[in-house]
Amino acid sequence: MATKVFINLPVKELNRSMDFFTALGFSFNPQFTDEKAACMVVSESIYVMLLTESYFQTFTRKSIANATQSTEVLIALDAASRDEAKQMISKAQSLGAQIYAEPQDHGWMYQHSFADLDGHQWEFVYMDESQLPNQE
Repeated sequence: MATKVFINLPVKELNRSMDFFTALGFSFNPQFTDEKAACMVVSESIYVMLLTESYFQTFTRKSIANATQSTEVLIALDAASRDEAKQMISKAQSLGAQIYAEPQDHGWMYQHSFADLDGHQWEFVYMDESQLPNQE
């Protein structure tokens, strides 16, 4: 069974993307980072490989989606609290990200979203399962 997740995303300007995600609080594993790719550490088991578009293209025969015009993936990460989710979205927006959806508060779950500098869509979600409505 898989123990790690690697999400691969094409980016137009690797250094710009690294600066953006570093400012959001993410770190990069230097062992897997060079001029073509950067390994962003999300957790001990989740990594996002930011790949230059030309390098990304070597892994697929399909054309690369323009994430500013079509959705290829929604990346949802958990937050420790509603406030943390709100802070991440606010910080991302201040760094140039675009808000593409209004926040949703379902009582037991709060989520808010942004599109990064390349248009990839990210969500930060806080869930309090103890507040989940009874499903009986």
